[in-house]
Amino acid sequence: MSGSSPAARLQRLFEGQRLTPTQRRIAHSMVRRAADAPFLSSVELAELAGVSQPSVTRFAVALGFDGYPALRKHLRESTPDGAADGRGVEESFNEYQQAVRAEIENLRQLSELLADPAPVERAGRLLAGSRPLPVLGLRAASSQARGFGYFAAKVHPDVRVLDEGGSMLHDRIDAARRAGASALMCFALPRHPREAVDALAYARERGLTVVTVADSAFAPVAVHSDLLLPAAVGTGLAFDTACAPMLLGRALLEAMCDALPEAQARLEEFDARAAARGLFVE
Repeated sequence: MSGSSPAARLQRLFEGQRLTPTQRRIAHSMVRRAADAPFLSSVELAELAGVSQPSVTRFAVALGFDGYPALRKHLRESTPDGAADGRGVEESFNEYQQAVRAEIENLRQLSELLADPAPVERAGRLLAGSRPLPVLGLRAASSQARGFGYFAAKVHPDVRVLDEGGSMLHDRIDAARRAGASALMCFALPRHPREAVDALAYARERGLTVVTVADSAFAPVAVHSDLLLPAAVGTGLAFDTACAPMLLGRALLEAMCDALPEAQARLEEFDARAAARGLFVE
């Protein structure tokens, strides 16, 4: 297990486990603080996840260990030689630098995820084949949905951004399905709105294949996603940062372009029109 990042090693430890929502929350917290995880006490982990200390013990037992000390021992033994508790090093950086360094680690994890391009390529084909293509993102994820929709519309003939909740949301999913949509693209970031979870459940009921970019494989939207691609968010500042989800969205756009034979022609047509109109200042 030593030939990968701390987060990747933790993800493999949790894969296939039937965890309760509380246990998924603990797992998510450990992945977010992967470098520190082998050195956290059960009290520290409980505070980090916002759960009770006994919940941490039950979590360790659910993973097959005798208790939390055995889990922590396993994590320490799985740490590559020469690695040590990095919290002291982090303390030498100010809060803004630490936020940047955390995002760099999130991007490193995303790079490892993309070492196997098959899931992203599959997602690209699903999205390219959906006419129209609804793109869902509520609250914190609305900017991700709008950004994806802006670029997707340059190569896809019918993109419909769903970035507002309320009673019309299910109606708009219905309208997309009636018009021929076969897939729905979702961006889901914390804090996860109940409306987004309900919308994904409804979309699947209506026969749509749901492709989701979420902050974690343990996010609440996972159970309603046919293909979930995780990209961690930064949590060191007052408001979360989402560099990795944005970059993963761009990778999905690239895969979608590869699956659309007319994508290049559409891009060239747009560039020609933009030049004729003097749309951009060079």
